[in-house]
Amino acid sequence: MEINYKSIYYPPGGILIWIVIYLELFTFGMALLAMAYYGSLEREMFHESAQLLNKGIATANTVLLLTSGFFVARGVHFFKGKEWDKAGKFFNISMLFGLAFLLLKLVEYYQKLQAGLDMDHNLFFTFYWFLTAFHWLHVLTGVVILFFVRRSIVKKKENVLLEDVEAGASFWHLCDLIWLLLFPIIYLLF
Repeated sequence: MEINYKSIYYPPGGILIWIVIYLELFTFGMALLAMAYYGSLEREMFHESAQLLNKGIATANTVLLLTSGFFVARGVHFFKGKEWDKAGKFFNISMLFGLAFLLLKLVEYYQKLQAGLDMDHNLFFTFYWFLTAFHWLHVLTGVVILFFVRRSIVKKKENVLLEDVEAGASFWHLCDLIWLLLFPIIYLLF
C-alpha cells in the first residue's frame, strides 16, 4: 500500500480531529483564564491552596505524559515506514506511560480526599478538581484511542489509514498540550 501524504495545508489526522482539538483547547483555555481571574481576586487563598498540592507527583506526571507523547510520535514514524511491529510496540509503551499517569493521578486524588480537599473546599480546589478530572478523562479516552489504533496496526497492518493513526496521535498530543497548560498554572503559578 502506498502511503498518501496529503498537502501541507491538510492537518495530520484530518480536519475533524483538529476541530475537536481547537474546541478542547478553547474550553480548557476559558477555564484557565477564569481560574487566573479568580486567583487574582483571592491571591492569598489560591496561594495557600496551591501549597497543598503535590508538586512531585505533578512533575512525575508531566514526565510520564511527555515521554508517552514521544513514544506515540515514534509509533507514527514506524507506521509511516511500514514497520508495523515496531509501531505497535511504541504504541504499547505509550499506553503504559498513559496508564501510569492515570494511576499516579488517582494517588494524588486519594491524598487530596484524605486531607479533606474536595471540590467544595474552596474555589481553588473547585478549579483544581474540575480541570484535572476533565483532563484525566481525556487521558483515559486517549489511552482507549491508542489501544484501538495499536490493535488496528497489529491486525490489519497495511490496511490501516495513516489519517486514523495520525488522528489518534493528534488527540494524544492534545492531552500532552493541555497538561502543559494545567501543570504550570495550577501547580506553579499560585
